[in-house]
Amino acid sequence: MSAIPGRRLLLVHAHPDDETLATGGTMAHYAAQPDTSVTLVTCTLGEQGEVIPPALAQLAPEHADQLGGYRIGELAAACAALGVTDHRFLGGAGRWRDSGMALAGHGVRAATPEVLHPRALARPESFDEQVDALVAVLEEVRPQVVVSYASDGGYGHPDHVRAHEITVAAVARVPARRYECVIGRATLDAGLARVAGVADLPFRVPAADELPSVPDAVVTTRIDVAAQRQRRIAAMRAHATQIALHERGDDLVLAMSNLVAQPLLDVEEFVAADGAPPPAADLFAEVSR
Repeated sequence: MSAIPGRRLLLVHAHPDDETLATGGTMAHYAAQPDTSVTLVTCTLGEQGEVIPPALAQLAPEHADQLGGYRIGELAAACAALGVTDHRFLGGAGRWRDSGMALAGHGVRAATPEVLHPRALARPESFDEQVDALVAVLEEVRPQVVVSYASDGGYGHPDHVRAHEITVAAVARVPARRYECVIGRATLDAGLARVAGVADLPFRVPAADELPSVPDAVVTTRIDVAAQRQRRIAAMRAHATQIALHERGDDLVLAMSNLVAQPLLDVEEFVAADGAPPPAADLFAEVSR
């Protein structure tokens, strides 16, 4: 029987590709460290995602509705690129469906659709079962650190909000230090300034405040993920239905199906949700083994 790793990190994400976009560098960073395990829990198959490559357009929910199954393979390839070997779907693959989203107001803000699928993650009556499913994973893994989203899910997507809510409830039953993944305003602004100088950009440069960010003062932890750049790019390439990349020399810009340009940042930022420790560069700072 193998020994239990001394440091155990668990991340809860809503859809395949969220793990790579929000925390891919952090996952790769810790997965490469000795005596450290990384467990990823994904809440849905991302069935409602918009498909970027024309050759795969028929997978979309309004056509063959095969996107969720396809994205299982994309997620497996992304995890392999990041060095993550422990991945689970909440409740099992396909238990809860991507809720989809409606656009809401300024920029990329999202809201809950008026009509939800019977298996949609965001359905109110599914909350308790989802918490129980996550608690079961926490009781098995016993992570010291759990990462998910802030209360608004980062940009309002109902599945991100639900992932936050069930993580809060599950950690209340199986205690761990809880972090929320965010992007600080200064970090984002510096990245967008670099984006504006990239030649032949096929994506639209976002307007001021169009992309979500938080005040820099609330960020408690910053992980330098520059050394994980190639692993992160490989993981993004694995999510080909959802992420488009533009490379010019050392410059790389990414975009989702809305084709709004986003920078590839060399730092991933977090807020300690259970009381701010001193600013740190390690999610395990001041955490007992």
